[in-house]
Amino acid sequence: MRKALRAMAAEVRAGITTAELCELGSRVLAAHGARSSPPMVYGFPGDVCISVNDEVVHGIPGDRVIQPGDLVKLDLTAEKDGYHTDSAVSIEVGPGNGNARELARCAERAFRQALGAARAGNPTKDIGRVVEREVHRRGFLVLRELGGHGIGRTIHEPPSVPNYADFSAQHKLTAGLVITIEPIIAAGTGDVSLDKDGWTYRTGDGSLSAHYHD
Repeated sequence: MRKALRAMAAEVRAGITTAELCELGSRVLAAHGARSSPPMVYGFPGDVCISVNDEVVHGIPGDRVIQPGDLVKLDLTAEKDGYHTDSAVSIEVGPGNGNARELARCAERAFRQALGAARAGNPTKDIGRVVEREVHRRGFLVLRELGGHGIGRTIHEPPSVPNYADFSAQHKLTAGLVITIEPIIAAGTGDVSLDKDGWTYRTGDGSLSAHYHD
């Protein structure tokens, strides 16, 4: 899956369509005997979730042409030999003004710092506390309705992994548990709304959003 994500990321540029990026990712997965998970598990209409600018997650690939300054989120979940894996990256298309790039870097920094809290015996809220602290320190907000999760035989398994200090998130991490830590953040308010397509989430105020997990 990492090869597919890297291949797509290398081709993110002004003039390419989200459908073309998705097709590239699909080819790489197939070449390595893997399949996209969202269509298989949820009937998602695309092999890669590609969200642009105010689109937060679950953007449907299509004829949208990437423009200079866009912030493109590639979110790839794949299955091979009965196990699923999940990763995402946010990429600013140059030339930009730096705001999108800083937002994307913040999401990645929050992920890296939260890895230290992912230890057996710690509750999931400890991960969220670290993410939110870093995001706030950089002047951005987490989107509290969205976060990480367990993953393995299917895409979404217990536990939920929040991006804030959710004191109801007391699930204790155990050795061998596989989770995703997913800082999903915005430059504006922390509100999200679901598009009429039934899949795509956007920021409520139209501000940029970023998403990262490795």
